[in-house]
Amino acid sequence: MQGERAVPALDADQLIEQLPRRVTAAGLRAESVLALPSAHVTLEQALELARRGVAAAHAGEGVVITTGTDTMEEVAVLCCLLHGGEAPIVLTGANRPASGAGADGPANLMDAVTVATAPQTAGLGAVVVFGGEIHGAMTVRKVDSTGPAAFGSPTAGPLGRIVEGRVWLHARPIRPQPLPLEQLSHRVEMVTATLGEDGLMLERAVEAADGIVLVALGAGHLPPGMLHVVRAATERIPVLITCRPERSSMLFATYGFEGAETDLRSSGAICVPFLSPAAARGRGWAVRRWLGRSRHGMPSRCSGR
Repeated sequence: MQGERAVPALDADQLIEQLPRRVTAAGLRAESVLALPSAHVTLEQALELARRGVAAAHAGEGVVITTGTDTMEEVAVLCCLLHGGEAPIVLTGANRPASGAGADGPANLMDAVTVATAPQTAGLGAVVVFGGEIHGAMTVRKVDSTGPAAFGSPTAGPLGRIVEGRVWLHARPIRPQPLPLEQLSHRVEMVTATLGEDGLMLERAVEAADGIVLVALGAGHLPPGMLHVVRAATERIPVLITCRPERSSMLFATYGFEGAETDLRSSGAICVPFLSPAAARGRGWAVRRWLGRSRHGMPSRCSGR
């Protein structure tokens, strides 16, 4: 994006023209797929973008996808769920417009190309490269709305860094088994627990949804009214539970009040406490792909996580 009031303006070829010649001489091929603010991208468009990236990676090519930072987490999760190949899929973008002072797009793109072509990144799966860091697709979060260090992994930490065109890795993500997602037709609602919530908002969401991502308080706690709704909802649809803190984890048996972690783990919900709400929603699409309209075969209930 660029301009006095930034809007989509640069295609893939123009982005590559901003890179040093030593990078562009490496046989890069560019393709413009969409020219939309990421807040405008539909589920169908995001899935198609991920599929195209996966197809290229399965042909043995490192892939870079540039997309807006607002919904980059969701696109990264889709790539992660679809991709089972060795060549990496690297997502990056810019948190500042190309026409603004301190534009971060060219540096991020150069780092992303470096990661996509480095021999040691084979098998990483889908990652986000931003601000000189490499983050796993399932653990990354947008942590800054406007600054150049837009993404982080508060729970897991980065996988590595890029310095002077060199990749340094110190960790590798545990990759999920790839899923043949054909469409994202199920409605997965996201509801956040708040002070004084009586469960009415969650109840209304359950009525309209095929799946729920519930963002619990603290280390896995809910007001009693929400807990009652969760127990009823899990009889009909998948309910995934994560937690509000950025450095999220969920206890097992520390507290004993109604709505504490023991109640949530025995509610029939699926616990995904180390995922951000956005990543949990991506898992919600996948859960619906596994289960259809049936509760049979529900993966990883809270009692076992």
